[in-house]
Amino acid sequence: MELVVQKYGGTSVGDTERIKAVAQRIQKTVRTGRQVVVVVSAMGKSTDRLVSLAQDISANPSRREMDMLLSTGEQVSIALLSMALQELGQAAISLTGAQVGIVTEAAHSHARILEIKTERIQKHLERGEVVVVAGFQGITASSELEFTTLGRGGSDTSAVALAVALQAARCEICTDVPGILTTDPRLVPDAQLMAEVTADEMLELASLGAKVLHPRAVEIARNFGMPLTVCSSWTNDPGPAVVSLPTQEAGAQTAALELSKAVDAIEFDDLQAKVALLRIPDQPGVASQLFGTIAEQNVDVDLIVQSIHQGNLNDIAFSVAKSDILRAHAIAEGFCARFGGNPAEEVEVDERIAIVAIAGAGIIGRPGIAAQMFTTLGDADINIKMISTSEVKVSCVIDQHDLDKALKVLAETFATPLKSPLANPEAKFPAVRGAALDREQARIAITEVSDEAGVAAKVFGALAQNNISVDTIIQSQRCRRSDDGRLTRDIAFTLARSNANAASAAIETLQSRLQFKEIQVDSQIAKVSVVGAGMLGQPGVAAKLFKAFSEAKINIQMIATSDIRVSCIVAETDGAEALKLAHAAFALGSSTPENIAT
Repeated sequence: MELVVQKYGGTSVGDTERIKAVAQRIQKTVRTGRQVVVVVSAMGKSTDRLVSLAQDISANPSRREMDMLLSTGEQVSIALLSMALQELGQAAISLTGAQVGIVTEAAHSHARILEIKTERIQKHLERGEVVVVAGFQGITASSELEFTTLGRGGSDTSAVALAVALQAARCEICTDVPGILTTDPRLVPDAQLMAEVTADEMLELASLGAKVLHPRAVEIARNFGMPLTVCSSWTNDPGPAVVSLPTQEAGAQTAALELSKAVDAIEFDDLQAKVALLRIPDQPGVASQLFGTIAEQNVDVDLIVQSIHQGNLNDIAFSVAKSDILRAHAIAEGFCARFGGNPAEEVEVDERIAIVAIAGAGIIGRPGIAAQMFTTLGDADINIKMISTSEVKVSCVIDQHDLDKALKVLAETFATPLKSPLANPEAKFPAVRGAALDREQARIAITEVSDEAGVAAKVFGALAQNNISVDTIIQSQRCRRSDDGRLTRDIAFTLARSNANAASAAIETLQSRLQFKEIQVDSQIAKVSVVGAGMLGQPGVAAKLFKAFSEAKINIQMIATSDIRVSCIVAETDGAEALKLAHAAFALGSSTPENIAT
Protein backbone atom coordinates (compact mmCIF):
# COMPACT_ATOMS: atom_id res chain seq x y z
CA MET A 1 0.00 0.00 0.00
CA GLU A 2 1.35 3.42 -0.98
CA LEU A 3 2.37 5.70 1.88
CA VAL A 4 2.04 9.49 1.70
CA VAL A 5 3.32 12.05 4.21
CA GLN A 6 1.35 15.30 4.35
CA LYS A 7 2.35 18.44 6.23
CA TYR A 8 -0.08 21.20 7.26
CA GLY A 9 1.17 24.58 8.41
CA GLY A 10 -0.11 26.81 11.19
CA THR A 11 -2.54 28.77 9.00
CA SER A 12 -4.08 25.55 7.66
CA VAL A 13 -4.94 24.49 11.23
CA GLY A 14 -5.49 28.01 12.54
CA ASP A 15 -8.91 27.31 14.12
CA THR A 16 -11.24 24.39 14.74
CA GLU A 17 -13.16 24.88 11.48
CA ARG A 18 -9.95 24.67 9.48
CA ILE A 19 -8.85 21.64 11.46
CA LYS A 20 -12.13 19.92 10.53
CA ALA A 21 -11.58 20.81 6.86
CA VAL A 22 -8.05 19.38 6.96
CA ALA A 23 -9.41 16.19 8.56
CA GLN A 24 -11.86 15.79 5.67
CA ARG A 25 -9.05 16.26 3.16
CA ILE A 26 -6.93 13.61 4.91
CA GLN A 27 -9.85 11.19 4.98
CA LYS A 28 -10.26 11.58 1.20
CA THR A 29 -6.62 10.59 0.76
CA VAL A 30 -7.10 7.50 2.93
CA ARG A 31 -10.15 6.49 0.88
CA THR A 32 -7.96 6.34 -2.24
CA GLY A 33 -6.25 3.35 -0.65
CA ARG A 34 -3.17 5.10 0.75
CA GLN A 35 -1.60 5.06 4.18
CA VAL A 36 -1.15 8.58 5.57
CA VAL A 37 1.22 10.16 8.06
CA VAL A 38 0.40 13.78 8.84
CA VAL A 39 2.81 16.36 10.25
CA VAL A 40 1.23 19.45 11.80
CA SER A 41 2.50 22.84 12.94
CA ALA A 42 1.21 24.82 15.90
CA MET A 43 -2.10 26.60 15.36
CA GLY A 44 -1.88 30.04 13.76
CA LYS A 45 -0.05 32.50 15.96
CA SER A 46 0.17 30.22 18.99
CA THR A 47 3.97 30.04 18.81
CA ASP A 48 4.14 33.84 18.86
CA ARG A 49 1.90 33.86 21.93
CA LEU A 50 4.13 31.36 23.71
CA VAL A 51 7.22 33.42 22.91
CA SER A 52 5.45 36.51 24.27
CA LEU A 53 4.62 34.70 27.52
CA ALA A 54 8.26 33.72 27.93
CA GLN A 55 9.40 37.29 27.35
CA ASP A 56 6.99 38.50 30.03
CA ILE A 57 8.83 36.24 32.45
CA SER A 58 12.43 36.63 31.30
CA ALA A 59 14.33 38.91 28.92
CA ASN A 60 16.70 36.05 28.19
CA PRO A 61 15.00 32.69 28.80
CA SER A 62 17.14 29.57 28.52
CA ARG A 63 16.97 27.69 25.24
CA ARG A 64 16.13 24.47 27.03
CA GLU A 65 13.06 25.96 28.70
CA MET A 66 12.01 27.61 25.43
CA ASP A 67 12.07 24.19 23.77
CA MET A 68 9.91 22.79 26.56
CA LEU A 69 7.49 25.68 26.09
CA LEU A 70 7.33 25.85 22.31
CA SER A 71 6.94 22.11 21.84
CA THR A 72 3.50 22.37 23.47
CA GLY A 73 2.08 24.31 20.52
CA GLU A 74 2.18 21.35 18.15
CA GLN A 75 0.73 19.04 20.80
CA VAL A 76 -2.49 21.06 20.78
CA SER A 77 -2.72 20.81 16.98
CA ILE A 78 -2.12 17.07 16.75
CA ALA A 79 -4.60 16.23 19.49
CA LEU A 80 -7.37 18.34 17.92
CA LEU A 81 -6.72 17.01 14.41
CA SER A 82 -6.72 13.43 15.67
CA MET A 83 -10.06 14.10 17.42
CA ALA A 84 -11.46 15.58 14.18
CA LEU A 85 -10.45 12.49 12.22
CA GLN A 86 -11.99 10.20 14.82
CA GLU A 87 -15.25 12.18 14.62
CA LEU A 88 -15.32 11.38 10.89
CA GLY A 89 -14.96 7.71 11.70
CA GLN A 90 -11.31 7.58 10.65
CA ALA A 91 -8.98 5.80 13.06
CA ALA A 92 -6.15 8.14 14.07
CA ILE A 93 -3.58 8.69 16.79
CA SER A 94 -1.55 11.76 17.73
CA LEU A 95 2.12 11.38 18.63
CA THR A 96 4.79 13.85 19.66
CA GLY A 97 8.17 13.97 17.96
CA ALA A 98 9.63 12.04 20.88
CA GLN A 99 6.94 9.35 20.70
CA VAL A 100 7.56 8.66 17.01
CA GLY A 101 11.31 8.47 17.56
CA ILE A 102 12.62 11.68 15.95
CA VAL A 103 16.11 11.70 17.44
CA THR A 104 18.11 14.93 17.18
CA GLU A 105 21.44 16.34 18.17
CA ALA A 106 21.58 18.06 21.56
CA ALA A 107 21.27 21.63 20.29
CA HIS A 108 18.30 23.43 21.81
CA SER A 109 16.27 25.69 19.47
CA HIS A 110 18.06 24.62 16.26
CA ALA A 111 18.64 20.86 16.47
CA ARG A 112 19.24 18.76 13.37
CA ILE A 113 17.70 15.32 12.93
CA LEU A 114 20.00 12.35 13.41
CA GLU A 115 17.59 9.49 12.81
CA ILE A 116 13.95 8.48 13.03
CA LYS A 117 12.96 5.21 14.68
CA THR A 118 9.92 4.19 12.67
CA GLU A 119 8.76 1.04 14.50
CA ARG A 120 5.91 2.70 16.39
CA ILE A 121 4.60 4.54 13.34
CA GLN A 122 4.66 1.33 11.30
CA LYS A 123 2.67 -0.46 13.99
CA HIS A 124 -0.09 2.16 13.92
CA LEU A 125 -0.15 2.25 10.11
CA GLU A 126 -0.63 -1.51 10.02
CA ARG A 127 -3.70 -1.02 12.21
CA GLY A 128 -5.19 1.29 9.57
CA GLU A 129 -4.66 4.44 11.62
CA VAL A 130 -3.64 7.87 10.39
CA VAL A 131 -0.60 8.91 12.41
CA VAL A 132 -0.66 12.62 13.28
CA VAL A 133 2.81 13.79 14.25
CA ALA A 134 3.92 16.98 15.97
CA GLY A 135 6.34 18.76 13.67
CA PHE A 136 9.22 21.03 14.69
CA GLN A 137 10.33 18.84 17.60
CA GLY A 138 12.33 15.80 18.63
CA ILE A 139 14.27 14.29 21.48
CA THR A 140 17.96 13.79 22.13
CA ALA A 141 19.67 10.40 22.04
CA SER A 142 21.26 10.99 25.43
CA SER A 143 20.04 9.29 28.58
CA GLU A 144 18.39 12.52 29.74
CA LEU A 145 15.92 12.41 26.80
CA GLU A 146 15.79 16.18 26.39
CA PHE A 147 13.08 17.81 24.27
CA THR A 148 14.48 19.78 21.32
CA THR A 149 13.04 21.96 18.59
CA LEU A 150 14.33 22.20 15.04
CA GLY A 151 14.14 25.94 14.53
CA ARG A 152 12.47 27.89 11.73
CA GLY A 153 10.87 25.63 9.12
CA GLY A 154 11.02 22.69 11.50
CA SER A 155 7.69 21.18 10.50
CA ASP A 156 8.70 21.09 6.81
CA THR A 157 11.92 19.42 7.89
CA SER A 158 10.10 16.89 10.10
CA ALA A 159 7.76 15.95 7.25
CA VAL A 160 10.42 15.32 4.62
CA ALA A 161 12.64 13.47 7.09
CA LEU A 162 9.73 11.21 8.05
CA ALA A 163 8.95 10.57 4.38
CA VAL A 164 12.55 9.49 3.80
CA ALA A 165 12.73 7.31 6.91
CA LEU A 166 9.40 5.62 6.07
CA GLN A 167 10.30 5.27 2.37
CA ALA A 168 7.09 7.06 1.46
CA ALA A 169 5.95 7.46 -2.13
CA ARG A 170 6.04 11.24 -1.73
CA CYS A 171 5.81 14.14 0.69
CA GLU A 172 3.12 16.78 0.24
CA ILE A 173 3.60 20.21 1.83
CA CYS A 174 0.05 21.51 2.15
CA THR A 175 -0.18 25.24 2.71
CA ASP A 176 -2.49 28.22 2.44
CA VAL A 177 -1.02 29.29 -0.94
CA PRO A 178 -1.55 27.37 -4.19
CA GLY A 179 2.11 26.41 -4.58
CA ILE A 180 5.48 27.84 -5.57
CA LEU A 181 5.29 31.17 -7.39
CA THR A 182 7.77 32.83 -9.71
CA THR A 183 8.24 35.64 -7.18
CA ASP A 184 6.57 37.38 -4.23
CA PRO A 185 2.98 38.16 -5.33
CA ARG A 186 2.75 40.95 -2.75
CA LEU A 187 5.32 42.89 -4.77
CA VAL A 188 4.62 41.53 -8.27
CA PRO A 189 0.89 40.88 -8.79
CA ASP A 190 1.38 38.86 -12.00
CA ALA A 191 3.55 36.22 -10.31
CA GLN A 192 2.72 32.80 -11.78
CA LEU A 193 2.44 29.33 -10.30
CA MET A 194 5.31 27.07 -11.32
CA ALA A 195 4.57 23.66 -12.78
CA GLU A 196 7.82 22.25 -11.40
CA VAL A 197 11.14 23.37 -10.00
CA THR A 198 14.42 21.53 -9.52
CA ALA A 199 15.68 20.94 -6.00
CA ASP A 200 18.73 23.14 -6.60
CA GLU A 201 16.52 25.96 -7.88
CA MET A 202 14.22 25.56 -4.88
CA LEU A 203 17.18 25.66 -2.51
CA GLU A 204 18.30 28.95 -4.01
CA LEU A 205 14.79 30.43 -4.00
CA ALA A 206 14.04 29.25 -0.45
CA SER A 207 17.30 30.73 0.78
CA LEU A 208 16.50 33.98 -0.99
CA GLY A 209 13.23 34.39 0.88
CA ALA A 210 10.63 32.11 -0.75
CA LYS A 211 8.99 30.96 2.48
CA VAL A 212 6.75 28.27 1.00
CA LEU A 213 9.48 25.68 1.68
CA HIS A 214 12.34 25.72 4.13
CA PRO A 215 15.83 25.03 2.72
CA ARG A 216 16.49 22.25 5.26
CA ALA A 217 13.46 20.33 3.99
CA VAL A 218 14.56 20.75 0.38
CA GLU A 219 18.06 19.64 1.35
CA ILE A 220 16.80 16.31 2.72
CA ALA A 221 14.54 15.74 -0.29
CA ARG A 222 17.44 16.46 -2.63
CA ASN A 223 19.92 14.28 -0.77
CA PHE A 224 17.62 11.25 -0.72
CA GLY A 225 15.63 11.81 -3.92
CA MET A 226 12.30 12.15 -2.11
CA PRO A 227 9.45 13.30 -4.41
CA LEU A 228 8.19 16.57 -2.94
CA THR A 229 5.14 18.62 -3.91
CA VAL A 230 3.67 21.88 -2.63
CA CYS A 231 -0.11 22.18 -2.79
CA SER A 232 -3.03 24.09 -1.37
CA SER A 233 -4.72 22.83 1.78
CA TRP A 234 -8.10 23.80 0.32
CA THR A 235 -8.08 22.24 -3.17
CA ASN A 236 -7.31 18.89 -4.73
CA ASP A 237 -4.85 20.34 -7.22
CA PRO A 238 -1.58 18.37 -7.11
CA GLY A 239 0.65 21.45 -6.94
CA PRO A 240 4.14 21.92 -8.38
CA ALA A 241 6.77 19.22 -7.93
CA VAL A 242 10.29 19.73 -6.64
CA VAL A 243 12.39 17.56 -8.94
CA SER A 244 15.23 15.82 -7.10
CA LEU A 245 17.91 13.53 -8.39
CA PRO A 246 19.11 11.37 -5.49
CA THR A 247 22.69 11.86 -4.36
CA GLN A 248 22.47 8.93 -1.94
CA GLU A 249 22.29 5.34 -3.13
CA ALA A 250 18.77 3.95 -3.32
CA GLY A 251 17.78 2.59 0.05
CA ALA A 252 20.77 4.27 1.68
CA GLN A 253 21.04 4.24 5.44
CA THR A 254 18.97 7.15 6.75
CA ALA A 255 20.86 7.64 9.97
CA ALA A 256 22.20 11.18 10.28
CA LEU A 257 19.36 12.45 8.08
CA GLU A 258 20.45 16.07 8.43
CA LEU A 259 24.09 15.40 9.13
CA SER A 260 24.92 13.56 5.94
CA LYS A 261 27.78 15.01 3.93
CA ALA A 262 27.35 18.75 3.47
CA VAL A 263 29.45 18.56 0.30
CA ASP A 264 28.49 15.92 -2.25
CA ALA A 265 30.83 16.92 -5.10
CA ILE A 266 34.06 18.74 -5.81
CA GLU A 267 33.83 20.38 -9.21
CA PHE A 268 36.64 21.76 -11.31
CA ASP A 269 37.16 23.44 -14.65
CA ASP A 270 40.61 24.03 -16.11
CA LEU A 271 39.29 25.10 -19.51
CA GLN A 272 38.40 28.64 -18.43
CA ALA A 273 40.25 31.93 -18.76
CA LYS A 274 39.71 35.11 -16.79
CA VAL A 275 39.17 38.64 -18.06
CA ALA A 276 39.24 41.60 -15.68
CA LEU A 277 38.41 45.24 -16.32
CA LEU A 278 39.89 47.57 -13.73
CA ARG A 279 38.84 51.06 -12.74
CA ILE A 280 35.72 51.32 -14.89
CA PRO A 281 32.95 53.82 -14.04
CA ASP A 282 30.63 52.77 -11.21
CA GLN A 283 27.37 53.88 -12.80
CA PRO A 284 24.14 52.39 -14.19
CA GLY A 285 24.49 50.71 -17.56
CA VAL A 286 28.13 49.66 -17.42
CA ALA A 287 27.53 45.95 -16.77
CA SER A 288 24.62 45.98 -19.23
CA GLN A 289 26.77 47.32 -22.07
CA LEU A 290 29.67 44.98 -21.35
CA PHE A 291 27.74 41.74 -21.06
CA GLY A 292 25.25 42.75 -23.73
CA THR A 293 28.13 43.01 -26.21
CA ILE A 294 29.54 39.69 -25.01
CA ALA A 295 26.14 38.01 -25.46
CA GLU A 296 25.80 39.46 -28.98
CA GLN A 297 29.03 37.65 -29.85
CA ASN A 298 27.53 34.41 -28.49
CA VAL A 299 30.23 34.12 -25.84
CA ASP A 300 29.06 32.21 -22.76
CA VAL A 301 30.22 33.65 -19.44
CA ASP A 302 30.65 31.46 -16.38
CA LEU A 303 31.59 33.40 -13.25
CA ILE A 304 30.93 37.13 -12.94
CA VAL A 305 32.32 39.03 -9.98
CA GLN A 306 31.90 42.73 -9.25
CA SER A 307 33.03 43.72 -5.77
CA ILE A 308 32.75 46.97 -3.83
CA HIS A 309 33.44 50.28 -5.55
CA GLN A 310 36.25 52.70 -4.79
CA GLY A 311 35.02 56.23 -5.18
CA ASN A 312 33.29 56.32 -8.55
CA LEU A 313 35.24 53.38 -10.00
CA ASN A 314 34.82 49.62 -9.85
CA ASP A 315 36.24 46.39 -11.25
CA ILE A 316 34.42 43.59 -13.09
CA ALA A 317 35.97 40.18 -13.68
CA PHE A 318 34.50 37.23 -15.52
CA SER A 319 35.52 33.85 -16.86
CA VAL A 320 34.93 32.34 -20.29
CA ALA A 321 36.01 29.21 -22.10
CA LYS A 322 39.60 29.44 -23.33
CA SER A 323 38.30 28.95 -26.87
CA ASP A 324 36.43 32.27 -26.52
CA ILE A 325 39.22 34.25 -24.89
CA LEU A 326 40.34 36.16 -28.00
CA ARG A 327 36.84 37.47 -28.64
CA ALA A 328 36.27 38.25 -24.96
CA HIS A 329 39.62 40.08 -24.76
CA ALA A 330 38.82 42.19 -27.81
CA ILE A 331 35.39 43.09 -26.41
CA ALA A 332 36.92 44.09 -23.08
CA GLU A 333 39.56 46.28 -24.74
CA GLY A 334 36.95 48.04 -26.88
CA PHE A 335 34.72 48.53 -23.87
CA CYS A 336 37.57 49.99 -21.82
CA ALA A 337 38.52 52.41 -24.60
CA ARG A 338 34.90 53.53 -24.89
CA PHE A 339 35.12 54.92 -21.37
CA GLY A 340 38.46 56.62 -21.96
CA GLY A 341 40.56 53.96 -20.22
CA ASN A 342 43.89 52.50 -21.24
CA PRO A 343 43.32 48.85 -22.26
CA ALA A 344 46.98 48.02 -21.77
CA GLU A 345 46.71 48.93 -18.08
CA GLU A 346 43.09 48.28 -17.26
CA VAL A 347 42.29 45.01 -19.03
CA GLU A 348 43.89 41.87 -17.65
CA VAL A 349 43.68 38.41 -19.18
CA ASP A 350 44.83 35.26 -17.47
CA GLU A 351 44.63 31.92 -19.26
CA ARG A 352 46.50 30.09 -16.51
CA ILE A 353 43.61 29.78 -14.08
CA ALA A 354 41.37 27.00 -12.89
CA ILE A 355 38.03 27.06 -11.09
CA VAL A 356 37.54 24.67 -8.20
CA ALA A 357 34.29 24.44 -6.29
CA ILE A 358 32.57 22.51 -3.55
CA ALA A 359 28.89 21.80 -4.13
CA GLY A 360 26.14 20.34 -1.98
CA ALA A 361 22.75 21.09 -0.48
CA GLY A 362 24.28 20.77 2.98
CA ILE A 363 26.40 23.90 2.55
CA ILE A 364 23.44 26.12 3.32
CA GLY A 365 23.13 27.18 6.93
CA ARG A 366 26.46 25.66 7.92
CA PRO A 367 28.84 28.59 8.33
CA GLY A 368 31.90 26.42 8.75
CA ILE A 369 31.82 24.73 5.33
CA ALA A 370 33.16 27.62 3.23
CA ALA A 371 35.70 28.38 5.95
CA GLN A 372 36.81 24.74 5.86
CA MET A 373 37.38 24.98 2.10
CA PHE A 374 39.41 28.17 2.45
CA THR A 375 41.42 26.68 5.32
CA THR A 376 42.19 23.56 3.31
CA LEU A 377 43.46 25.62 0.39
CA GLY A 378 45.37 27.99 2.67
CA ASP A 379 47.09 25.15 4.53
CA ALA A 380 48.25 23.84 1.14
CA ASP A 381 49.67 27.31 0.34
CA ILE A 382 47.17 27.81 -2.48
CA ASN A 383 46.22 31.45 -2.98
CA ILE A 384 42.63 32.26 -3.95
CA LYS A 385 42.36 34.85 -6.72
CA MET A 386 38.57 35.19 -6.83
CA ILE A 387 35.65 33.90 -4.79
CA SER A 388 31.99 33.65 -5.80
CA THR A 389 29.33 31.78 -3.86
CA SER A 390 25.72 30.67 -3.98
CA GLU A 391 23.59 28.74 -1.51
CA VAL A 392 24.82 25.36 -2.75
CA LYS A 393 28.27 26.12 -4.15
CA VAL A 394 31.51 27.89 -3.23
CA SER A 395 33.72 28.61 -6.25
CA CYS A 396 37.34 29.75 -6.14
CA VAL A 397 39.61 30.85 -8.96
CA ILE A 398 43.19 29.67 -8.40
CA ASP A 399 46.39 29.32 -10.43
CA GLN A 400 46.15 26.42 -12.85
CA HIS A 401 49.38 24.89 -11.57
CA ASP A 402 47.73 24.54 -8.13
CA LEU A 403 44.71 22.61 -9.43
CA ASP A 404 45.94 19.06 -8.87
CA LYS A 405 47.04 19.90 -5.34
CA ALA A 406 43.74 21.67 -4.63
CA LEU A 407 41.68 18.70 -5.83
CA LYS A 408 43.74 16.31 -3.75
CA VAL A 409 43.43 18.22 -0.48
CA LEU A 410 39.75 19.05 -0.97
CA ALA A 411 38.94 15.42 -1.75
CA GLU A 412 40.69 14.38 1.45
CA THR A 413 38.94 17.06 3.52
CA PHE A 414 35.41 16.48 2.28
CA ALA A 415 35.72 12.75 1.40
CA THR A 416 33.70 13.21 -1.75
CA PRO A 417 34.23 12.46 -5.45
CA LEU A 418 35.52 14.81 -8.11
CA LYS A 419 33.24 16.04 -10.84
CA SER A 420 34.58 17.28 -14.17
CA PRO A 421 33.22 20.40 -15.95
CA LEU A 422 29.47 20.32 -16.37
CA ALA A 423 28.04 19.62 -19.78
CA ASN A 424 24.94 21.39 -21.03
CA PRO A 425 21.92 19.83 -19.33
CA GLU A 426 19.93 17.43 -21.48
CA ALA A 427 16.64 18.56 -19.95
CA LYS A 428 15.25 21.79 -21.37
CA PHE A 429 14.82 23.82 -18.21
CA PRO A 430 13.90 27.51 -18.32
CA ALA A 431 16.91 29.81 -18.28
CA VAL A 432 15.19 31.64 -15.43
CA ARG A 433 12.57 29.96 -13.26
CA GLY A 434 12.00 32.60 -10.61
CA ALA A 435 13.15 35.91 -9.13
CA ALA A 436 13.68 36.84 -5.51
CA LEU A 437 14.31 39.89 -3.37
CA ASP A 438 16.04 39.92 0.00
CA ARG A 439 15.75 43.21 1.89
CA GLU A 440 17.04 41.84 5.19
CA GLN A 441 20.71 41.77 4.27
CA ALA A 442 23.75 43.88 5.06
CA ARG A 443 27.08 44.05 3.27
CA ILE A 444 30.45 43.98 5.01
CA ALA A 445 33.64 44.85 3.14
CA ILE A 446 37.16 44.37 4.45
CA THR A 447 39.47 46.61 2.46
CA GLU A 448 43.12 46.08 1.59
CA VAL A 449 43.56 42.60 3.02
CA SER A 450 46.90 40.92 2.24
CA ASP A 451 46.79 38.93 -0.98
CA GLU A 452 48.16 35.68 0.37
CA ALA A 453 47.09 32.11 1.06
CA GLY A 454 44.96 31.60 4.17
CA VAL A 455 43.44 35.06 4.51
CA ALA A 456 39.90 34.01 3.54
CA ALA A 457 40.22 31.05 5.90
CA LYS A 458 40.97 33.36 8.84
CA VAL A 459 38.10 35.74 8.02
CA PHE A 460 35.38 33.15 7.51
CA GLY A 461 36.77 30.85 10.16
CA ALA A 462 36.27 33.63 12.71
CA LEU A 463 32.68 34.08 11.56
CA ALA A 464 32.01 30.33 11.71
CA GLN A 465 33.35 30.18 15.27
CA ASN A 466 30.71 32.77 16.15
CA ASN A 467 28.04 30.74 14.31
CA ILE A 468 27.50 33.53 11.78
CA SER A 469 26.34 32.38 8.35
CA VAL A 470 27.18 34.44 5.30
CA ASP A 471 25.37 34.44 2.00
CA THR A 472 27.28 35.86 -0.96
CA ILE A 473 31.07 36.10 -0.76
CA ILE A 474 33.00 38.16 -3.31
CA GLN A 475 36.75 38.63 -3.38
CA SER A 476 37.77 41.49 -5.66
CA GLN A 477 39.94 41.08 -8.71
CA ARG A 478 42.17 44.09 -8.36
CA CYS A 479 45.43 43.87 -6.43
CA ARG A 480 46.80 47.04 -4.87
CA ARG A 481 50.06 47.76 -3.08
CA SER A 482 49.65 49.15 0.43
CA ASP A 483 51.87 51.78 2.03
CA ASP A 484 53.98 49.05 3.63
CA GLY A 485 54.52 47.29 0.29
CA ARG A 486 52.01 44.44 0.68
CA LEU A 487 49.84 43.29 -2.23
CA THR A 488 46.21 43.58 -1.08
CA ARG A 489 42.68 42.83 -2.18
CA ASP A 490 39.20 43.56 -0.83
CA ILE A 491 36.82 40.88 0.46
CA ALA A 492 33.11 41.60 0.68
CA PHE A 493 30.15 39.48 1.72
CA THR A 494 26.49 39.74 2.52
CA LEU A 495 24.71 38.30 5.54
CA ALA A 496 21.56 38.71 7.58
CA ARG A 497 21.30 42.30 8.75
CA SER A 498 20.72 41.13 12.31
CA ASN A 499 24.20 39.57 12.33
CA ALA A 500 26.10 42.55 10.90
CA ASN A 501 27.33 44.00 14.19
CA ALA A 502 28.43 40.63 15.54
CA ALA A 503 30.26 39.86 12.29
CA SER A 504 32.02 43.21 12.31
CA ALA A 505 33.14 42.64 15.90
CA ALA A 506 34.44 39.15 15.07
CA ILE A 507 36.49 40.47 12.16
CA GLU A 508 37.83 43.37 14.20
CA THR A 509 39.65 40.86 16.40
CA LEU A 510 41.73 39.86 13.33
CA GLN A 511 43.14 43.35 12.74
CA SER A 512 46.56 42.64 14.22
CA ARG A 513 46.97 39.48 12.13
CA LEU A 514 45.50 40.62 8.82
CA GLN A 515 46.41 44.32 8.92
CA PHE A 516 43.49 45.36 6.76
CA LYS A 517 42.64 49.00 6.24
CA GLU A 518 39.03 49.14 7.48
CA ILE A 519 35.72 47.35 7.86
CA GLN A 520 32.79 48.88 5.99
CA VAL A 521 29.22 47.97 6.98
CA ASP A 522 26.26 48.92 4.78
CA SER A 523 22.78 47.95 5.91
CA GLN A 524 20.97 49.91 3.21
CA ILE A 525 21.17 47.28 0.48
CA ALA A 526 18.93 44.76 -1.21
CA LYS A 527 19.80 41.63 -3.13
CA VAL A 528 17.88 40.81 -6.29
CA SER A 529 18.44 37.40 -7.86
CA VAL A 530 17.20 35.33 -10.76
CA VAL A 531 17.40 31.54 -10.58
CA GLY A 532 17.16 28.93 -13.32
CA ALA A 533 18.66 25.55 -14.14
CA GLY A 534 18.72 26.43 -17.85
CA MET A 535 21.28 29.24 -17.47
CA LEU A 536 24.14 26.84 -18.09
CA GLY A 537 25.31 27.15 -21.68
CA GLN A 538 22.85 29.92 -22.58
CA PRO A 539 24.62 33.28 -23.19
CA GLY A 540 22.86 36.51 -22.39
CA VAL A 541 20.94 35.75 -19.20
CA ALA A 542 23.01 38.10 -17.05
CA ALA A 543 23.07 40.71 -19.84
CA LYS A 544 19.27 40.75 -20.00
CA LEU A 545 19.03 41.33 -16.26
CA PHE A 546 21.68 44.07 -16.30
CA LYS A 547 19.94 45.79 -19.23
CA ALA A 548 16.63 45.90 -17.36
CA PHE A 549 18.33 47.61 -14.43
CA SER A 550 20.26 49.97 -16.68
CA GLU A 551 17.16 51.23 -18.47
CA ALA A 552 15.65 52.07 -15.08
CA LYS A 553 18.88 53.84 -13.97
CA ILE A 554 19.42 51.34 -11.15
CA ASN A 555 23.08 51.04 -10.25
CA ILE A 556 24.45 47.55 -9.56
CA GLN A 557 26.79 47.73 -6.59
CA MET A 558 27.98 44.10 -6.59
CA ILE A 559 27.52 41.03 -8.80
CA ALA A 560 27.96 37.35 -8.00
CA THR A 561 26.95 34.38 -10.14
CA SER A 562 26.77 30.60 -10.01
CA ASP A 563 25.65 27.94 -12.48
CA ILE A 564 21.97 28.66 -11.81
CA ARG A 565 21.86 32.09 -10.18
CA VAL A 566 22.71 35.71 -10.90
CA SER A 567 22.60 38.01 -7.87
CA CYS A 568 22.93 41.79 -7.84
CA ILE A 569 23.32 44.06 -4.85
CA VAL A 570 21.46 47.35 -5.29
CA ALA A 571 20.39 50.17 -3.00
CA GLU A 572 17.62 49.15 -0.63
CA THR A 573 15.36 51.84 -2.08
CA ASP A 574 15.70 50.22 -5.53
CA GLY A 575 14.98 46.67 -4.36
CA ALA A 576 11.24 46.33 -5.07
CA GLU A 577 11.51 48.02 -8.47
CA ALA A 578 14.50 45.86 -9.40
CA LEU A 579 12.51 42.71 -8.56
CA LYS A 580 9.64 43.79 -10.82
CA LEU A 581 12.08 44.53 -13.63
CA ALA A 582 13.79 41.14 -13.25
CA HIS A 583 10.44 39.35 -13.30
CA ALA A 584 9.33 41.21 -16.41
CA ALA A 585 12.67 40.85 -18.22
CA PHE A 586 12.26 37.07 -18.39
CA ALA A 587 8.48 37.09 -19.01
CA LEU A 588 7.87 35.23 -15.75
CA GLY A 589 4.46 36.84 -15.47
CA SER A 590 3.34 35.05 -18.63
CA SER A 591 1.64 31.68 -18.45
CA THR A 592 3.97 30.61 -21.28
CA PRO A 593 7.43 32.06 -20.49
CA GLU A 594 9.70 32.51 -23.52
CA ASN A 595 12.96 31.74 -21.76
CA ILE A 596 13.22 27.98 -22.21
CA ALA A 597 16.78 26.83 -22.77
CA THR A 598 17.37 25.41 -26.24
